[in-house]
Amino acid sequence: MTPAEQHGLGKSNNIWALDQEIDHPMDKEAETLRDENRQKKISAWLILRLAFQSLGVVFGDLGTSPLYVFYNTFPRGIQDPEDVIGALSLIIYSLTLIPLIKYVYIVSRANDGGQGGTFALYSLLCRHANIKTIPNQDWTDDEVTTYSRATFGGKSIAAKTKRWLESKLSRKRALLIVVLIGSCMVIGDGILTPAISVLSATGGIKLDHPKMSDEVVVLVSVVILIGLFSIQRYGTDTIAWLCAPVVLIWFLVIGGIGAYNIWKYDPSVLKAFSPLYIYRYFRRGGVDGWTSLGGIMLSITGTEAVFADLSHFPVSAIQLSFTVVVFPSLLLAYSGQAAYLMKNSNHVVDAFYRSIPESIYWPVFLVATAAAIVASQATISATFSLIKQALAMSCFPRVKVVHTSNRSRHQIYIPDINWILMLLCVSVTAGFRNQTQIGNASGTAVAGVMLVTTFLMIFVMLLVWRCHWIWVFIFTVLSLVVEGTYFSAVLFKIDQGGWVPLAIAAAFFVIMYVWHYGAVKRYEYEIHSKVSMAWILSLGPSLGLVRVPGVGLVYTELASGVPHIFSHFITNLPAIHSVVVFVCLKYLSVSTVPEEERFLIRRIGPKTFHMFRCVVRYGYSDLHKKDDDFEEKLFESLHMYVRVEYLMEDCSCNENSLYSPGIEQLSSRELQPESNGGTFSSIVDATITSVESIVPVDSPELGTNSLRPSNQGAHEDRSNDLEFLRRCRDAGVVHIMGNTVIRARRESHFMKKLTVDFAYAFLRKMCRENSVIFNVPHESLLNVGQIFYV
Repeated sequence: MTPAEQHGLGKSNNIWALDQEIDHPMDKEAETLRDENRQKKISAWLILRLAFQSLGVVFGDLGTSPLYVFYNTFPRGIQDPEDVIGALSLIIYSLTLIPLIKYVYIVSRANDGGQGGTFALYSLLCRHANIKTIPNQDWTDDEVTTYSRATFGGKSIAAKTKRWLESKLSRKRALLIVVLIGSCMVIGDGILTPAISVLSATGGIKLDHPKMSDEVVVLVSVVILIGLFSIQRYGTDTIAWLCAPVVLIWFLVIGGIGAYNIWKYDPSVLKAFSPLYIYRYFRRGGVDGWTSLGGIMLSITGTEAVFADLSHFPVSAIQLSFTVVVFPSLLLAYSGQAAYLMKNSNHVVDAFYRSIPESIYWPVFLVATAAAIVASQATISATFSLIKQALAMSCFPRVKVVHTSNRSRHQIYIPDINWILMLLCVSVTAGFRNQTQIGNASGTAVAGVMLVTTFLMIFVMLLVWRCHWIWVFIFTVLSLVVEGTYFSAVLFKIDQGGWVPLAIAAAFFVIMYVWHYGAVKRYEYEIHSKVSMAWILSLGPSLGLVRVPGVGLVYTELASGVPHIFSHFITNLPAIHSVVVFVCLKYLSVSTVPEEERFLIRRIGPKTFHMFRCVVRYGYSDLHKKDDDFEEKLFESLHMYVRVEYLMEDCSCNENSLYSPGIEQLSSRELQPESNGGTFSSIVDATITSVESIVPVDSPELGTNSLRPSNQGAHEDRSNDLEFLRRCRDAGVVHIMGNTVIRARRESHFMKKLTVDFAYAFLRKMCRENSVIFNVPHESLLNVGQIFYV
């Protein structure tokens, strides 16, 4: 073939290729459109599936309230049939204002990366204002892609609010105390809800067997509760698929029975949709009508669990299931019971079961019992999520956290908390034996949590959403009018069981606050006692400091500076490893940190010293998994850092650097050296010129030359440096951890000594060790004991 022909063939091929590109744009667009439609169908199907699952995990508690609301509202019987209309009107508007409008469509939007609950709101605020009581924030936190926060002008209301919160430490502590109180109330609700739900459901069997004693009903309830807590280890995902069909059938059943009862007994109850009957109810009832709000409030129990369980399901799925299924079914159920009570006011004790048509009584009883069991799952799951968030905020002792799903990091199980909840729940059920007193207790917990959420939402709307003050004012007034009214009513019933959640919350509050107080004092001591790297290196010749084969991973809470534990270690054992890496595990105020941005590497001192700092960043919903790849990922990030470092030098970049694998380009701010309390960390520390304070040791495994740090400075061959790191790792990795004990000083006041020397010390002995949390093998662990006087 001649060159001309070849050229022509090549040209024709190019033309054919061009024709292909011209002929197929519409095909490509059509294919893209088909892919988008397919993705939308998949997304829609996924939302429907998750909405179905959310029924079993999130709405069980709210859905079983019809079992006991009217009885707890009228414990002494119904004096006037019109009171039923007034109570129904209160229930209708409570369900509309609190669960539907406030939580499902407003508060749920304040989720932090899919996480809900009081700690999620607190985390949002911590990102937008410097209010953390442990001041471990760093400018590198802003570089994490999930660490988003709003900016505002200096004269805006948001800026003034921010300055007001940051101006005094007492305000930061007060905000944390409010968050802890709300969290403890959620835990209390997680104990009371299973008790009242199961006890109310199983009590229906007495209608057919009136001679059955209460002890038998309580015993059946206890057995069911033990079984419920025993299956928690199988995970939310498995339980959701088991429970969702039950709860869906439950909502359809109570909605259908309610519609039937409205038609059969008294359709006029629908006039309760007029708020005028609320006014008449209070005018007629007086103080008794006011205190009855404690029973009506049970119609919205489980609402806080809806927000706390956001970590298990997306907001759109929860909004869909509540609006389409839950809300209409509850309105029909309560209206149907009210219609029945208008004709049978003496049946208020068992209003739900007596309003069931006789032909379907036993099937409904079985569904009700199953739904009551499922109802407990909502508050149990909420408690697990809350404890996990508290762990990351240093507000709870270290406990084992198990991820139960490979598809979702949010679905967790905490064995220790599960069994504590079971013991307390069984104790409440067996101790009270009366759903009225348990109902009073549950109302107190729910009212407290809602007030805390409203308080935090005020700051979220100002700082995070930057809403106009008028909208904040309207939200605050409406929320406080409703919730404050309910809270004032439940205060009248503290001596009738309302003290239980307060006692439970107080116990958990002491645990949380004492642990956080100890963590703050320990961190403050670490900050003030950290030492200068230059000082450590200057002690080398006098102590005969030598480099031994291997890599030393020194665990510390400091993200900058050299911890006191290291100086304590080399003072008692004058030797350091050939490569030393200070590892700081740091939880950020975000729900999750992307895996590719997990490790942040810095160099400490000159290259010849082979000393690094690695900050391992987690979100409060991330789990430091029990696996073997943590060390592998750390060394991969270390190798990548060295490569990027040399690459930057070859490009004549600034010699000071910082590397995170998830950041492809380094900003000028990231290239600034780290300076903290006399410690200056960078690629090259210009203040340290002598390298003779580090003396290499001959090793048959590695050889003298391989262990001797090179003196070639910035132009050292990259492959040799990487090979040196590999050889050191092959020689062995030692995990150096501080086994620190904090004690109060002798001149400290009595409460501080009691808190630090006894309460915190007891919790520290009871919780898991750091080496277990980090899965450090015993043969590679080196504990360094210290006593801190704070």
